Amino acid sequence: MREVAVAAGVSVATASKALNERGRMTPETRQRVQEVARRLSFRPNAMAQALVHQRSFTLGLLTNDTYGRFTLPVAAGLSAAMADRGVSVFLCAIEDDPERARLNLEAMEDKRVDGLVIAGKRVDRALPITLPALSMPVVHVNAECPEGGVGFVPDDEGGAHLATAHLVRLGRRHIVHITGPENFAAVHLRSAGWRRALDQAGLPCPGGALFGDWSERFGYETGQRLFSVRAERPDAVFCGNDQIARGLIDALTLLGLRVPEDVAVVGFDNWELFAQAARPPLTTVDMELKGLGREAGLTLLDMIDGKPVERGVRRQPCRLVMRRSCGGP
Repeated sequence: MREVAVAAGVSVATASKALNERGRMTPETRQRVQEVARRLSFRPNAMAQALVHQRSFTLGLLTNDTYGRFTLPVAAGLSAAMADRGVSVFLCAIEDDPERARLNLEAMEDKRVDGLVIAGKRVDRALPITLPALSMPVVHVNAECPEGGVGFVPDDEGGAHLATAHLVRLGRRHIVHITGPENFAAVHLRSAGWRRALDQAGLPCPGGALFGDWSERFGYETGQRLFSVRAERPDAVFCGNDQIARGLIDALTLLGLRVPEDVAVVGFDNWELFAQAARPPLTTVDMELKGLGREAGLTLLDMIDGKPVERGVRRQPCRLVMRRSCGGP
């Protein structure tokens, strides 16, 4: 710090305030000190900062999503937002093991983690743990949020409405919905968004949503049943996830139907491993999981700082990722 102060032509106290974004000084002075610190590769002593501020500048991320399909994007958004603020994130996977969860929580408490993000695989299930009386604030992401807690989930209904309304704008009039198991809250939310978009366009819901597995096999088998009969073929399908959509496209191709010319297809999740490898590449709804992680982290910092935070579950908007499977712009 003394070397930075001498090189910048300021006192040690001024250098410290400039690097910690505190104190009153001209913007030019603050910028000069920060540029000198970067040039000298200055890094603050984390242990000293923790003692001064009574904080560890670390967050915990606890999840049962060991495959990482949902948690890794959340972790990426959380880490990116925290890196700019000098905060590190520790990821702990518990594999639905209550004992492992307890041990990880105790370790976080011992390390004086400032706050905790709990991330799950589905919005209607809590992690299989009993939270003790923690000394840190907690935010829930893509998981059931307890009453009075703070949670962030994707707007499944809004995303489904976005996808279906896009198909309507493209001139599709017989839009069916193939989706996952009925015991998932996200399935019913996405079905509701599909129905709402059709109702607004004055179009029927042909036969209601078709429920099944979150799998390519289910998409393929349902596609075979739907399109083997020539009468009243759908001209578009909104799928509850990208795996179902991939299986459906395979069935359509084997039946000699063209995507999107004969049948437009839209998925949900924007799982790029599936969406980009589909033939043609799949238009799909992105749940903006990185954005969820970012907002959860920023909210958690506010809670750590004692700022007032809105309680309850916040549904974050999804976005439509355009590829070739539904045609149009």
